[in-house]
Amino acid sequence: MNSEKIRVGLLGAGYISSWHLNALKRNSDVEVVAVCDLSESAAHAIAAAAAPAKVYTALDTMMAEGVCDAIHVLTPPNAHYANAKDIISAGAHVFLEKPATLSAKESNELGELAIKKGVQIGVNHNFLMLPSYDHLKRDIESKRIGPIDTIEINWQFPLAPLRSGPFGLWMLRQPGNILFEIGSHLFAFVADLFGELSDIHVRLKNPITIPGGVTHFQSWQITGVSAGANITLNISMTEGHDNRSVSLRGAGAAAKYDFANDVYRYEQAPMNDIVIGPLAAQLNLAGQALSTGCRNAVRQIISLNSLSPYGLSISRAVDAFYRAISLSEVLDQRLSISRAASATALIEQTLDAAAENVSQAQTDPIQSKSNNVAAENGKTVLVIGGTGFIGRYLVTALADKGYHVRVFSRGKGGGLERCDGRVSIYTGDLKSMDDLQSAMVGVTGVFHLARAAETSWEGYLENDVAVTKGIGEAALSKNVERFIYTGTIDSYDASQADRIINEDTPFDENLEQRNLYARSKAACEETLKILSTEKKLPLTIVRPGIVIGRGGPLQHWGIAMWRGATACKLWGDGKNILPFVLADDVADGLVNSLEAPGAVGKSYNLIGEPMLSAVDYFAAVSEVNRVSVRAKPTPIWTYFLVDIVKYWAKRLLAKKSGLTKPSFRDWKSRAQLSPYDNSRAKTELEWNPEADPDQFVKRGIVDANLFGYSSGDLPDEGMCEALPQVDDAKPAPDFKASA
Repeated sequence: MNSEKIRVGLLGAGYISSWHLNALKRNSDVEVVAVCDLSESAAHAIAAAAAPAKVYTALDTMMAEGVCDAIHVLTPPNAHYANAKDIISAGAHVFLEKPATLSAKESNELGELAIKKGVQIGVNHNFLMLPSYDHLKRDIESKRIGPIDTIEINWQFPLAPLRSGPFGLWMLRQPGNILFEIGSHLFAFVADLFGELSDIHVRLKNPITIPGGVTHFQSWQITGVSAGANITLNISMTEGHDNRSVSLRGAGAAAKYDFANDVYRYEQAPMNDIVIGPLAAQLNLAGQALSTGCRNAVRQIISLNSLSPYGLSISRAVDAFYRAISLSEVLDQRLSISRAASATALIEQTLDAAAENVSQAQTDPIQSKSNNVAAENGKTVLVIGGTGFIGRYLVTALADKGYHVRVFSRGKGGGLERCDGRVSIYTGDLKSMDDLQSAMVGVTGVFHLARAAETSWEGYLENDVAVTKGIGEAALSKNVERFIYTGTIDSYDASQADRIINEDTPFDENLEQRNLYARSKAACEETLKILSTEKKLPLTIVRPGIVIGRGGPLQHWGIAMWRGATACKLWGDGKNILPFVLADDVADGLVNSLEAPGAVGKSYNLIGEPMLSAVDYFAAVSEVNRVSVRAKPTPIWTYFLVDIVKYWAKRLLAKKSGLTKPSFRDWKSRAQLSPYDNSRAKTELEWNPEADPDQFVKRGIVDANLFGYSSGDLPDEGMCEALPQVDDAKPAPDFKASA
């Protein structure tokens, strides 16, 4: 290790950590030496990409060993202040993700402590460091725009977790948390460009109550006065067109900064005569668009898409932070803790202005989710992956049938708890045999619905296949009566329209050339089958089709390749019948597979009755929601061709290894051309999926509320139903704590 490099540690191994890691790897003045997370497996996953970084599960231990000169704090916002304070007190630099803290007072305290300790503290507000934003600031400072009288800042971008989870995120625990997570982007612009916001008024729309009983508002309109100008901040998290931008109207010109795409547009009155003027104005805008588009395209091609606007902003922020440390320069004010404190103060003022409405969003205790709840049967089952889309339906179905359901979760239960006490949460690590065995004490059945989301085959082997084997071995050690694993129909070769697929159909013979998810699921099945054959694991395998229903995503990639909320490319012409199935029907099938006497040693494909093609599905979605979904028929060979180009670009330019070779059959299988036979599941499990086409559309599309509108804000009142109101509950017992 080069001792002259700044030694950097990452505290937190969640989604944002990979972006910070990539930015740090581009900087020749730093070296990532440590990754710390409460989940050792999550830390290892990030550390593997930063080898030879050391893994820690406690900040105190990492700090005590003195291995870091600087630490990036990438934890949930409620832990920022305490973690940053400890790091600064130990004499290390701190780089915080936004929001810096949950109060301006805390941010200012950290700034004062950093000065006292002689260390640097910086805050990354994404999108403040893009080239187009530099251009906007120059035009404001040079007075090209002139005195500004109108400001509009927009974050109109879907927030999928509000509708499909995970619901245990810190952002979703309280109604005001979203303003810290999402609103901090907007208030950072206000703080950096204008510094203040007064006469604040807040209008809230589109309430949605998530499992757990917390009501969130998906639309915030915040108005006020800033630097003498009228300002409007719009936040919309329903499904719709992406508009993340800053627009200004001044005496000299109008300007728009599209920070989602790193595009800047400057518009002023043309100097040409009245006839030529309009044409000249549009040609000027076209020239700006062409120049920016070419610049961004070249950058993304050279970086192989690793420097998207999001990644580029983080990379430039990281470079500026460490340049200030290395050269003892003044830190760019956009990264300063004082600027972050100003943004946080604006959030606090806005929450005060919205306090009455936000406080009314707190809901009553949780009730059972069904009116037809069976008496307790005295049996306990463990559900791994119970916080996911299908898992939530399964947990409800099991509890309603009288089972006590223990949900294995890395964090909190995300609203699965019930007032009847039939659901409890076990917090643990799936890689820990002790945790798995402890969770299975007294359990008669285990459902394994969890899945990994990796980018390499090695990652899937470690975090999916090996984990699944460990779960199976734990179940054997605890003598569970039935082990139910959810595979995927994606492991089949579904490229042949003239072949019917049933449970006796072998998987694709060339799985090594299929997508990693399909390959990994098949490997998990094979691993469990070996345990079943050699050690008598009481195994049942269930493979759901394309699952839809309330709580599911609008942008379902089993149906199409998505390019926006209302824009997608079909897998082929989209006219063949797809293997759709309703989420609650899948849950019923899973429960039946636990109870059916002859299900051990069998596999079942849970496919609904043949009803809709992709074209039919999008026609129904468009009609129900009164929006035209552009579903473009796309030849399979075009996907294959693009995949070939990307494969060789990664191999030759990025020098990446271990890549999956492009497969035409893999792309063709995504179209699900082969029909499915669901007779075994219906007969042996006594499973009855929805057979009425009208009811199927109602339950899978109408009631699904795919765009996230509340009942009072629907495009056509009565066309769709609002999500159900779910009440609050007493805290569920933490089984691990009491075990």
